[in-house]
Amino acid sequence: MSFWLFVGPFVAGLLIFSYLPIIWSLVLSFFEAYNTVTPSKFVGLQNYIDMLTDHNFLSSLGTFTIFAVFIVPLTFVLSLALALLVNQVKIARAFFRSVFFLPTACSYVVASLIWKLSIFNGVRFGLANTVLGWFGADGIAWLSTVDPPWYWIPLVTVRLWLQLGFYMILFIAGLQRISPTLYEAAYVDGAKPGWQVFRYITLPQLRATSVAVLILNLIAAYQAFDEFYNLIGNQNYGRPPLVYLYNISLGSIQDLGHGSAGALILAVIIMIVTLLQSRIFGFGKAGD
Repeated sequence: MSFWLFVGPFVAGLLIFSYLPIIWSLVLSFFEAYNTVTPSKFVGLQNYIDMLTDHNFLSSLGTFTIFAVFIVPLTFVLSLALALLVNQVKIARAFFRSVFFLPTACSYVVASLIWKLSIFNGVRFGLANTVLGWFGADGIAWLSTVDPPWYWIPLVTVRLWLQLGFYMILFIAGLQRISPTLYEAAYVDGAKPGWQVFRYITLPQLRATSVAVLILNLIAAYQAFDEFYNLIGNQNYGRPPLVYLYNISLGSIQDLGHGSAGALILAVIIMIVTLLQSRIFGFGKAGD
């Protein structure tokens, strides 16, 4: 009885706020549902066909691909570098961990607005253009559609600032699980501190953590919404899938049938990519 007193509220919340909406979204994806969550006319797979042939939806998937190409490698390399540096600190190590992890607790909306209003604001104003002015360069319209697409810099940097600390902590946990005897044996065998030790000892021992970071980072990139919506809004350029689906379902169109179908297509894509990535990197297998 005591078990269900503790677990029951969590299970009830999970069923009501997670699984029930997913099931109802699956139902709505096979019906017409304009301006209502009540299905009206059964259309079968037509909503899925419409979304898979929708240029805007496919374009939003392309936007995600560009975003992932930037954010996944940068997050992996920078968070690993931070973890290696912080793990080597002998004094005030907890302080540095907290400093780098603190942005993780910040709201994505708040961070996006700070980036938009204070750092990358307008052509003449904002910290970024002020710094450029010190070197005699003209201001840049960071969030406009003109070429080159400067809006990728605010989008990528705000995501990096928000999530680097989280993945840094994961890598630090992985580093602390590496036995010191491995490094001692490497030094006895003549390995030089630095790249050799990192290449042949540290990186292989971080294999499971690295795959987990890549998978979590890729899923988070698919779910990007707040920074895109608050920095550039619902524009035809730089629009990820969730922003487009939000506009279809809850914007001016209010088409919950097509929106549900698009959301489920996106969920299936995330599942397939995650499984492929796990299969390629052998996530979950015991290390050698």
